[in-house]
Amino acid sequence: MPTVAVKLYSFLFKFTVKHRLQSRIGASPDEADPSGVTSRPEDAVAPANPTFSDGVATKDIHVDDPRASLSLRLFLPETALSGSDSKSRVRVNRDDSYGGYSPPAGRSGRRLPVLLQFHGGGFVSGSNNSVANDVFCRRIAKLCDVVVVAVGYRLAPENRYPAAFEDGVRALHWVGKQANLADWSRSQWKVGRDTMNDNFGASMVEPWLAAHGDPSSVPTKSEIKLANSYFYDKAMCLLAWKLFLPEEEVNLNHPAANPLIPGRGPPLKCMPPTLTVVAEHDWMRDRAIAYSEELRKVNVDAVLLDYKDAVHEFATLDVLLKTPQAQACAEDIAIWVKKYISLRGHEFSY
Repeated sequence: MPTVAVKLYSFLFKFTVKHRLQSRIGASPDEADPSGVTSRPEDAVAPANPTFSDGVATKDIHVDDPRASLSLRLFLPETALSGSDSKSRVRVNRDDSYGGYSPPAGRSGRRLPVLLQFHGGGFVSGSNNSVANDVFCRRIAKLCDVVVVAVGYRLAPENRYPAAFEDGVRALHWVGKQANLADWSRSQWKVGRDTMNDNFGASMVEPWLAAHGDPSSVPTKSEIKLANSYFYDKAMCLLAWKLFLPEEEVNLNHPAANPLIPGRGPPLKCMPPTLTVVAEHDWMRDRAIAYSEELRKVNVDAVLLDYKDAVHEFATLDVLLKTPQAQACAEDIAIWVKKYISLRGHEFSY
């Protein structure tokens, strides 16, 4: 069972977050920021750190777009400095701060893979530069030995669905452009009606993305037993969906909420290898497990990691980041990621 300290913090967390979500439901539409909101005032922000003091350097990038600017934070592991050709790949300033990264010319030398990361928060809170997300991405960059690109997507209700999804696609396009991808024919996936090709080939899913839909009127065991569970309970999730989905389309069988709804595209068989992380004390766990099982039924390599005595967001929440479970989860993710990432990756510079 979670510790007494976790239980007390969970109680305060739910009380505070529910109040904030309810206040946003009653907010006037003219309070929306047309340029997009990517963070909340209550979220502590970690400034970008260009030095490799803890093994990872970070840099913030803003990509201009007619619709809304795209905010990205890039995490570069210190291992990029290793090797005989490191000077040609990483520019280090006189104060030992990060000055830029570019891969070696030609086919020789080692290139760092790229991992695209989308922070949690139910599409209504969190940010790519929050203290918690910064710590998590640094940990993943070091353990996986990859360049992590954390996406600051637009939040609801200022920008409802499909704004966050569109920002995700824009971020993928930007990474593809920077990486100079020459071969876009290895795999295909669909976004809306457009078919796209990509070389990234793997995805990680947490219960929020895979399990909020309710494809039947019969609740699962975890939804009954853990409806008032720690941190993100059922009531809070329903508030988040009301803020995220278009007001006239608030339905948990909406394609954005339920990945298992019949007729939803793309077909599950088109999904890349997928890692799903679930926690024992998370009310969404049964839906996430069902999603993973459906992927395996259509021969998708879908690994499920189930952590005992864990709560929702145990690997990314600020107060839980230093727990043995959070560290073990990051290490398990690294093992899985390294299985699919080739060190002969594509060129990527910034």
